[in-house]
Amino acid sequence: MEFAYEVKTEKSLSEAVAAVQAALAERKFSVLFELNVTQTLESKGFDLPHEIRILEVCSAPLAKRAFDANPSVAYFLPCKVVVKRVDGQTTIGFTSPGALLSLMGDPRLDAVGQEVAVALTAVVDAAR
Repeated sequence: MEFAYEVKTEKSLSEAVAAVQAALAERKFSVLFELNVTQTLESKGFDLPHEIRILEVCSAPLAKRAFDANPSVAYFLPCKVVVKRVDGQTTIGFTSPGALLSLMGDPRLDAVGQEVAVALTAVVDAAR
């Protein structure tokens, strides 16, 4: 099982972030927080040669199902969608919910993990 799903895009970082936000909204996911990693590190005096944004995202109905199955799922939520620009190439991706949830060894989370993966794959592909 791959730890992440990632695709390349010809969009700028800002265009890709906007496309991800729109695709998330269409699928009833909320962006809870957006971390501009590059800007944060620069504010601390560190230069990063890449542009990286991390969007923490959540589908309330799917999160509720996961929490009902096993409250320890909180260690893996919210999901993260990463948009980065490295060496002139923008990519969009997310960590595999199945890979993360498999660490818990709780088969009750398999179905919701698969559903989240399908939804986030559709988000990334639409934002591409």
